Amino acid sequence: MTARQGSVYALGTAVPELHPSSYLAPGAQVIGRVRLGAEVSIWFNAVLRGDLGSIEIGAGSNIQDNTTVHVEGAEERGDGKERGTAIGSNVTVGHNCIIHSCVLEDECLIGMGAVVMGGAVVGRGAVVGAGAVVREEMRIPPYALAAGNPAQVKKTYDAGFVRAYNLRVAEVYRSRIARFRLGLAAVPWPPDRP
Repeated sequence: MTARQGSVYALGTAVPELHPSSYLAPGAQVIGRVRLGAEVSIWFNAVLRGDLGSIEIGAGSNIQDNTTVHVEGAEERGDGKERGTAIGSNVTVGHNCIIHSCVLEDECLIGMGAVVMGGAVVGRGAVVGAGAVVREEMRIPPYALAAGNPAQVKKTYDAGFVRAYNLRVAEVYRSRIARFRLGLAAVPWPPDRP
């Protein structure tokens, strides 16, 4: 029995746009104004809710299990403007993160359980440590490590080193698309009894 992939929902006239090579694991939910680039993978029980603004995810990025990606609407902001979420190419967002109305530039890595708040910008190749809370409007420079609650920039990496590492992690998740698309199979439970 093959495994069912995640669910895609239109919200009114807002219909998600998914590249044919993207992958949604079972339980993943993609709602409204969401655009996924080539070889983007959305893993088990992640939710991308583009109801109040748009979510865009660039080629080769992965959003791991139980992560929530959301946006801010004009009503919430009180200034008549919505603020979407933009995630660049080859970005890795670890398990159990909250990504809310922010920008994650190309090739960055967001550690497990991190929270990135509205208006924040995580620069190209930057690393947000596991469990970090990136405050509203914070700017993390390219190739920097930010950690803690609230997050603080701890150091800046050599661009070549961190870029190679972050791209390798993104490639691992791209390689998993084919494995899960072809090999994931639902197992009836409980098993039939004689």
